Amino acid sequence: MPYKFKEKDNYDLILAIETSCDETSASVIQGGNDVLSLVISSQIKEHQKYGGVVPEVASRRHMENISIVVLSALEQADKTFEDIDAVAVTKGPGLVGALLVGVSYAKGLALSLNIPFVGVHHIDGHVSSNYLTHNELKPPYLSLVVSGGHSLIAECEDYGRYKILGTTRDDAAGEAFDKGARLMGLPYPGGREIDELAKKGDAEKIDFPRARLKGNQLDFSFSGVKTALRQHIDKISEEEFKENLCDIASSYQEAIVDVLVSNTKEALIKTRYKSLSIAGGVAANSRLRKAMQQMCDSIDVKLYLPELKYCGDNAAMIGAAGHYMLKNEEYGKLDMNAKSYIPLGESKCL
Repeated sequence: MPYKFKEKDNYDLILAIETSCDETSASVIQGGNDVLSLVISSQIKEHQKYGGVVPEVASRRHMENISIVVLSALEQADKTFEDIDAVAVTKGPGLVGALLVGVSYAKGLALSLNIPFVGVHHIDGHVSSNYLTHNELKPPYLSLVVSGGHSLIAECEDYGRYKILGTTRDDAAGEAFDKGARLMGLPYPGGREIDELAKKGDAEKIDFPRARLKGNQLDFSFSGVKTALRQHIDKISEEEFKENLCDIASSYQEAIVDVLVSNTKEALIKTRYKSLSIAGGVAANSRLRKAMQQMCDSIDVKLYLPELKYCGDNAAMIGAAGHYMLKNEEYGKLDMNAKSYIPLGESKCL
């Protein structure tokens, strides 16, 4: 269902909205990579008592927060609704109820302002987070996306155009970190907790398994290392667990990072790309950033990492991806819906 809006040669100022999980975020982006504002309302404290995100609670909080967050982003950017040229919003994948809040708000706002909107693929947003930091990064290149829900290696053939080379067969890397942290008795979200403990531990103390899969060897599997962690904790005493917690965290983290690095290196050698971008929440992991840099230096590949503030879910990355969708006239329609799963392939991310 198309709708008429005031067309322009250049949609320079974008209001972006992200509500795919447990953070309500809005951002004003100019020219595709100039972040004039970024506001994130986190629900972490509320979900911590449950040990993870409760979808119904997340949706309710998005409804309560979205207007406040959007107005705060406009105020921070010193802009008004009338200044905005277009709206970009995450349409999926993610929690459907949470996504619907952002999608509905974006469509209503665009319709009332007579401006276009675009529905952005969440992973495309993560990949595009590097455009906010690295103006020189341009397709084609190889990208590793590692977050709570996704672990994949893809060729970025053009803006918003991807060819998947490897993906997860079970738990994503971020999910493995969070579930591992729960087994260790650490608070949610567990990735950052493991990262901090690991800095004080011995990564070689425990030899956790690294999965090498049959078939597509660029695919990931982290369920085995999670099971190995549980078995290790079960067979030691509570006192021994407490004494060796840092070593356990460091060894567990190393097993996950090692697989991410080795698979990515294999993909780089296979495709011969000389540029690699890493994105997603796990891209903030200090050990992963260091190990990837060492690997890239060893094979003469340029590594692109987003600033830490752009690693997690945020609206700025959605605005960056939306910028290129608008340039390609990939406008959203009024019957566009939120989706919990959208494949990221060679087709357009509409």
